[in-house]
Amino acid sequence: MRKIAGPAAGVLDVGSFSARLVVLEPGGTPLEPALTHQTRLRLDRELDDDCRLSPRGIAAISAAVADGVAVAREHGVRDVFPLATSSIRDAANATEVVRRVRRDTGVELQFLSGRREAELTYVGARRWYGASAGPLLVLDIGGGTVELSAGAGSQADFARSLPLGARSVTRDWLPAEPPVRTKKVRALSEHVLAEVSGALGDVTEHLADHHVVGCSKVLRQLARLAGARPGKTRELHLDDLRVWIPRLAAMPSAKRAELPGISRQRAQQALGGAVVAEALLTITGGRMAICPWSTRDGLLLTLLDALATTPDSTGSRPAA
Repeated sequence: MRKIAGPAAGVLDVGSFSARLVVLEPGGTPLEPALTHQTRLRLDRELDDDCRLSPRGIAAISAAVADGVAVAREHGVRDVFPLATSSIRDAANATEVVRRVRRDTGVELQFLSGRREAELTYVGARRWYGASAGPLLVLDIGGGTVELSAGAGSQADFARSLPLGARSVTRDWLPAEPPVRTKKVRALSEHVLAEVSGALGDVTEHLADHHVVGCSKVLRQLARLAGARPGKTRELHLDDLRVWIPRLAAMPSAKRAELPGISRQRAQQALGGAVVAEALLTITGGRMAICPWSTRDGLLLTLLDALATTPDSTGSRPAA
């Protein structure tokens, strides 16, 4: 087992489906991490009708955090950023979850605001494409929220977060199993269009010349479903996606999970994610490039930059 000597940037990303540890050494990139480790979770199954995580779900989070931290320490990494995503942040009993995890593991889960998540997603996309790509408009569909960010430099000039994630809209707008009636899909689409248009407001015209980039597993899976093939240059097109929305609406989750690109864990949310993606594409020009880096990668790179500019001899984690 290789020990990681010296400072390193580490994130333990605790989401709905997994707790993933990723560590970068100075000079590294998310393409070649020094260490990765993943513990599976299914927090989507542990939320009740009041959006409270069950005792079993909380225990699973504690166990996953303990496992990730133990693996990091075994490899010589003393400190990681314990990032709790919207699946925990938006739970009605989020405070209880943080308290229980701290009691069980000694680790205090950290939340980022939706705006900060949007800013970090932009960092990830900008570092993937580089300065030569010109102005970017970056879109991220998560489980709980949608992040919008834009800019021409290394940091975002514009960042917004909306409660329109695939899990959220599925819970609030769509029945658990099909067939999903057309008017339900249309109502959700109109709602997302209105919310995103309102969030962009008077900057919409300014963003017209920006290269549109999608950063999330939801968008990567939809691009695969709609005909794209693996690779850095794959894209998601509005016309291709629209063909699939009525098909997804007619399929039970088990059948969706058999489709190219749709994972079993996200099958139930696939229709909701597709409707949100359709609305985003409608507003932003009908085509987006799919970027493999997102919020976690932007956070890792930001932490790594902080280590390079302000080295800390104690090895403690720099600010995000």
